[in-house]
Amino acid sequence: MGDPIKTLTIKGFKSIRSLEDFALKNLNVLIGANGSGKSNFVSFFSLLRAIVRQEMQLLIAKRGGADAHLYLGPKETKEIVGKVYFGQNGYEFTLEPTNDNRLIFAEETAYYNGIHGETRRPFGAGHTEAKLKERKDDSGMVHKHGVPFYVYDAVSSWMVYHFHDTSETAAMRRKGTTRHHEELQPDAGNLAAFLLRLREQEKATYTLICDTIQLVTPFFEDFKLRPEPNGGGDTEVLLEWKQKGNSYPFHPSQLSDGTLRFICLATALLQPHPPATILIDEPELGLHPYALTVLAGLLKQAASRTQVIVSTQSAPLLDNFEPEEVVVVRRDKGESKFERLDAKNLTEWVNDYSMGEIWQKNVVDGGPAHE
Repeated sequence: MGDPIKTLTIKGFKSIRSLEDFALKNLNVLIGANGSGKSNFVSFFSLLRAIVRQEMQLLIAKRGGADAHLYLGPKETKEIVGKVYFGQNGYEFTLEPTNDNRLIFAEETAYYNGIHGETRRPFGAGHTEAKLKERKDDSGMVHKHGVPFYVYDAVSSWMVYHFHDTSETAAMRRKGTTRHHEELQPDAGNLAAFLLRLREQEKATYTLICDTIQLVTPFFEDFKLRPEPNGGGDTEVLLEWKQKGNSYPFHPSQLSDGTLRFICLATALLQPHPPATILIDEPELGLHPYALTVLAGLLKQAASRTQVIVSTQSAPLLDNFEPEEVVVVRRDKGESKFERLDAKNLTEWVNDYSMGEIWQKNVVDGGPAHE
């Protein structure tokens, strides 16, 4: 596990005009009404991942261009600023829009604060893709690796999971190559291959995942993962599964959307070597109340091993968390505002009501009626 994110600054990004030096804990549960900005917060990390992987232009083009990413558009906002600090390191960047609706770097810096003071490694300006990746092998002044190596190693590992697409054509329901098994992909498109690797190399974790799935899907017994040659020199695997008391291999199309999403969530949160930071947007989609209770336990367990950021508008899921773990997101005149709850300010309420009930009663800003 890498160092968790300590503080985060986002300026000019979508509905987030200015979020400065916002402190993050190991478990962070974002709540708010539809359109409050929860998903935009998570989307910032998708942008960050694309930046460090040198895929920013592709992501920006696919999601409406630069104008769609600037707070209230280019007339109101001239730049996007991101600053993320973790352990003794940090990564800072400023993006500016171009006339052809792209974003380019006005500034990019890797940062280290050690016993001898601050070290900054600026990468210049005017480039269309981040230079962090290509500079990660720069030698350090004292050690083999320099500051960019440690910054890239951390930031590139942060993962935004989005398991909403469980349609019949979703990758998780189709055959996939067994070679694609090192890490669970953001959309779980390699779920079968990843589970196959766990069964072969991390048996205890694989068994725990199956046992957890059985808690919410009692008829489920196990996966039947059978690698088969595809005729092109490669092997593929399908997410087949078995029902208790029956040896027939069921097709992944015979899993409900909710069951499949829970399988993805259980796999992501129980994986033996999780990313340093995990983000999940609205994991409650399609899950029944008992499954939400199990999910809350998984989120807390995962937060003991890595940093977890989850956005939700589910009161039953919120019931399982403490006030200090909750960040309220509200929309004020088009701008997203973020505030971590303080148990001291809710003393009169927490003794009689759950967190979900407190939120539904609009005791805190950003409740369901504050759309």
